[in-house]
Amino acid sequence: MSAYDELMAFQRETEALGQVMGRLGWDQETVMPPGAAEQRAEEMAALDGVLHRRRTDPRIGEWLEAARPESAEAERQLHKIRHRFERTRRVPEKLSAALARTTSLAHRIWAEARATDDYALFAPKLAEVLGLAREKAAALSEDGNLYNALLDDYEPGATEAELEAMFGALRPRLVALRERVMGSDREVPRLGWRFDEAGQLALSTELARAFGYDSAHGRIDKAVHPFSSGSGLDVRITTRTVPEDPFNCFFSTIHEVGHACYEQGIDAAYLLTPLGRGVSMGVHESQSRIYENQLGRSRAFTGWLFGRMRDTFGDFGIGDGETFYAVANRCAPGFIRTEADEVHYNLHVLLRFDLERDLIAGRLEVPDLPEAWNARFEADFGLKVDRPSNGVLQDVHWSEALFGYFPTYTLGNVYAGCLHAALRRDVPDLDAHLARGVTAPATAWLREKVQRYGGLYEPRDVITRATGEAPGEGPLLDYLDAKFGEIYGV
Repeated sequence: MSAYDELMAFQRETEALGQVMGRLGWDQETVMPPGAAEQRAEEMAALDGVLHRRRTDPRIGEWLEAARPESAEAERQLHKIRHRFERTRRVPEKLSAALARTTSLAHRIWAEARATDDYALFAPKLAEVLGLAREKAAALSEDGNLYNALLDDYEPGATEAELEAMFGALRPRLVALRERVMGSDREVPRLGWRFDEAGQLALSTELARAFGYDSAHGRIDKAVHPFSSGSGLDVRITTRTVPEDPFNCFFSTIHEVGHACYEQGIDAAYLLTPLGRGVSMGVHESQSRIYENQLGRSRAFTGWLFGRMRDTFGDFGIGDGETFYAVANRCAPGFIRTEADEVHYNLHVLLRFDLERDLIAGRLEVPDLPEAWNARFEADFGLKVDRPSNGVLQDVHWSEALFGYFPTYTLGNVYAGCLHAALRRDVPDLDAHLARGVTAPATAWLREKVQRYGGLYEPRDVITRATGEAPGEGPLLDYLDAKFGEIYGV
């Protein structure tokens, strides 16, 4: 075997073990008995130690030095292995295992604190997680910017300064649109009905199929915080149900299907290699957000969904498809990010982006986080946070040390805006298909233009190649202005 072949064989085993660790995380959030938390933390720490030792094995450096790639794909495989090797070597194994152990425990404590609205219960463990995250960032940073060091795990090549500039350009038009919509005298009704869980889950499964989710290589379960897990031949999603809000279930499912279809759509030749995963969380979010919003909440598709909801639940108080389209896109300030409409969603993300940067930089400490959150939320949304589960405890990310993850949600929206404009250009009869509940022209376009490449290209290059233009915030803002301007007559 050549040095390249030996390296890739070794890497394949490492990737397989990484999938096993991901499955432990899936189990923890879906079906693990609550009393198993302490043991699971030790299991996660032990497996993380195995992975850390493999990822820092000195033979990797020797293979990288000796390997002679014979294609652009092989060169990209080596680039990603080298990047991971160099980053992992900077983080001591003891620190890596401590993060795995602590975040496993923190997840359980967060869930309990969220359920009981007890921030004081979570705060000590969050402080522990934050301290370890800062330590990891310091080990990784080459220029002293701790946040940039953490961003690389989620959006390679992105910098805090670049994101701050992009979000700064987004904010004025978002705020202006929000003010116009909130000032409109056009009333959009709410759903005023209770929708049984069995019906929600059955229609949720139908929606997953409609958007191309391959259930032979996946499954749908329930979780407190919906997520997608895995890649290749085993990609699982979760959703949740709320009796008064079936959209929570339906659009959470479509969102996670977007993530899952990205992983299922990657070229099978990349299975269990560094190219066999989505290239970044920003590109990942572009898939979930375009599935959920530009497709799932479109006038054409909601017309079809309206019929299926009437078939499933009977008359639920909405008289026609046009009203249902407005209801599915109702714009109102709310506490919960995952339930936010498209106008408010990015304001939720910008809040978290600013707060977590302050946490990592030491400008904000854990005891002061709720006050900072509540003040910023009231300034941005005009609402006083009434309880921690509607505020600082609503998201799972910080319990899992995912600092640097939040900005990829808005970056994904920006990417989705670019992709949607190109999709409409290339598939002019898209609405005729969506009106029949047929998403295949759109999902096939996304698979061909984005998903099949996995990690072959850098994140921004993926979007540029798919659309013919460098990504920017303009298409997203134009889409939002047009859609909500029409719905609200502004």
